[in-house]
Amino acid sequence: MRVTVRSFAKINLGLRIGTLRPDGYHELRTVYQTIALHDLLRVQVTRGSGIEIRCNDPRVPTNESNTCYRIIERAMAVLKARGHVVIEIEKRLPVQGGLGGASANAISALLALEHGFKKELPGPEKLRIAAEVGSDLPLFLVGGTVLGAGHGEEVYPLSDLPPTPCVVATPEIGISTPKAFADWDGLCGEPGSAREGPGLDRTDAKLTASAPSDRMLMFGRSVAAWLSGLSQRKTKSGQALSGVPVSRGRGRAETPLLDLVRTGIENDFEQVVFPQYPELRDVKRVLKRAGAAYASLSGSGSAIFGLFGTRAVAQQAAVRLRKAGVAAVATTTLTRPQYWKGIFDC
Repeated sequence: MRVTVRSFAKINLGLRIGTLRPDGYHELRTVYQTIALHDLLRVQVTRGSGIEIRCNDPRVPTNESNTCYRIIERAMAVLKARGHVVIEIEKRLPVQGGLGGASANAISALLALEHGFKKELPGPEKLRIAAEVGSDLPLFLVGGTVLGAGHGEEVYPLSDLPPTPCVVATPEIGISTPKAFADWDGLCGEPGSAREGPGLDRTDAKLTASAPSDRMLMFGRSVAAWLSGLSQRKTKSGQALSGVPVSRGRGRAETPLLDLVRTGIENDFEQVVFPQYPELRDVKRVLKRAGAAYASLSGSGSAIFGLFGTRAVAQQAAVRLRKAGVAAVATTTLTRPQYWKGIFDC
């Protein structure tokens, strides 16, 4: 059998980093949002055994460290399935870009495997395996707008929102997530330790003044206030508004998604990534000046995205970035139904 699937990217609408936990992970709070940018995967099972990864991008590992390899290995054991699994990854998303490309690849490979064998893992088992392989994987088993907690692996579907135009800029910079976390620890550590870290900008220290628990609580309150506002905008029939502007600000009609980012949520990684890569801060400024209602680093970067009121303005912003030599594309966020329909609609 051979199955072709899309592997959609995500962006982070705000990301708060909490304390380092005993298990070595940081406590996190974020809102994930799937978007239409994607890789393509072709999964084939033939006679034999083993797992083979092929990719058009030499930076993608093709051994046991690949997330696709790790999740398929686990799934084959649980499904009691046999065969030689070949996974071809047509990479369109940047590597180390903060768009969840590797995690999305793994989940799409798993879904393709299930589709090919006509067998499905139980939902809880699928989530467990996904969380074992990586923190970002479970969100791709939900899609749409998703609240992430724990170290990102605890996922809770939020109200489905109408598609929102966005621009994703992908500068040719690879950022190591473990290093970004280490730099964050340096910034928030004992007095003097942050100053010893290379490239850290103390001008943003006021944003780290609150205790980690207080900052996590503030993020939770922002999301809760937004959800409360959504419930108050429901129609008389009890159905949430979809595709209808709900508020106006700065002369533009806005969607519920833009209402969320207006609560003041931010990405903590910007405090350590931007001082080391000031060109990323410049990209964010260009997006804001081009009309983005919200612009931010996604994950630990290096992708920068902006949310716009109309697709026309988003396309103009993407053109502006490309003229400046920065790879950028106009796209849209995906609702949960669009996400699931799009995976197999190849």
